[in-house]
Amino acid sequence: MPIATPIRTVRTARTSIAGWLTRRYLSRLRRKGTTLDLNALSKLPEPALLPLRRNGLDPVPEIGALRDREPVSRLPVPAVPVWLVTGYDEAKEVLGDARAFSNDFAHLVGTNGVAEHHEPGGLGFADPPDHTRLRRLLTPEFTMRRLNRLTPLIHSIIEERLDALEAAADADGRVDLVEHFALPVPALVICELLGVPYEERDAFQQFSVARFDVLGGLGASFGAISQSREYLRGVIEQQRREPGDGLLGMIIREHGDAVTDEELTGLADGVLTGGLETTASMLALGTLVMLQDRTHFTAIREAEDPGAVATPFVDELLRHLTVVQTAFPRFAREDTVIGGQAISAGDIVIVSLSAADRDKRLGPEMDAFDPSRPPASSHLAFGYGIHRCVGAELGRMELRAAFPLLVERFPALRLAVEPQELEFRKLSIVYGVDSLPVRLK
Repeated sequence: MPIATPIRTVRTARTSIAGWLTRRYLSRLRRKGTTLDLNALSKLPEPALLPLRRNGLDPVPEIGALRDREPVSRLPVPAVPVWLVTGYDEAKEVLGDARAFSNDFAHLVGTNGVAEHHEPGGLGFADPPDHTRLRRLLTPEFTMRRLNRLTPLIHSIIEERLDALEAAADADGRVDLVEHFALPVPALVICELLGVPYEERDAFQQFSVARFDVLGGLGASFGAISQSREYLRGVIEQQRREPGDGLLGMIIREHGDAVTDEELTGLADGVLTGGLETTASMLALGTLVMLQDRTHFTAIREAEDPGAVATPFVDELLRHLTVVQTAFPRFAREDTVIGGQAISAGDIVIVSLSAADRDKRLGPEMDAFDPSRPPASSHLAFGYGIHRCVGAELGRMELRAAFPLLVERFPALRLAVEPQELEFRKLSIVYGVDSLPVRLK
């Protein structure tokens, strides 16, 4: 059963984020031999939380207004140089320039209790050449040719979970779509891909939610990462002894000692949690979009080729929802100018993917969900540049298969509560709901 995100006050969230930014800034000042009055950072201003705020499925209007007025702006964090990028072109410029902007985890060491042993590994906090070498280990397994062999498995998993969804419903057909469908589908797919026992999925669902929850603070996030990595180290040890047919076994057989256990653990952790939480959120929120406007539900169900209809539906859904709200923080390596703003070496840059994907420069009415809109520039739901999600095509495959099978199986599917009763995650980097009550009949 999925673990609900803890609900705390916004004040607690501010304190957690402020603690991180305070320690980040103090770390810089100590290296420069200067001091700082801590009272200046005792409370994070409300506007600084803007990138993680939403009204239902939509980013709050304030971030759209800010984007239209000033696509690169200084976040109002006292004494700490943090920039927010909301414009589409400007976001691509930052995300696509790994020379000028660093993802190196070392920038976070010493902030809010984050130590070197919290190093999450994987790709998200690595710079070239380490990032380049590690990504090459994963890329062959995520080509469309390799992924196509998973198509029968994905369909089988979805059908199995639809059976489970129906079996879990009460006499009135009420059931939680997240618990019995949206989370288990990607969990099964990723576990199968990696060769990780599916029996451990509940723990990983908990770790995955916790690491993206800003309400818990950065320390809690890295604590969740540490727990998942501790388990995965055991999996790696087993795979070293007996390499399986999954991704981990393949890397061990082909690269052996050229890749360390810590590197494998980081890669496995990134693939497992990244492919789980994001796809689960898309399945739940995508279903909500269909149920709020049944023209989309009907279009997929009545299509002669549901897959053909699902393709533009999913691509527009990815853009419209952009459940990963912000990219990993970037740290400016050098003085540069983005969107007319002078950014200094060492400044923190936060890219709002959800705001950028609704930039009106991309076309008319970008706040609306419209699967019929002509494809414009690529959306940023999977990121951009060298850090674009390596499992993007796998996620698309799951979504394109799941929605047609869901609506075909349950043509009377509808919400079991009023939309305003749904509890969306508060201040989470990966947006979503922890429960979606529906009726199957």
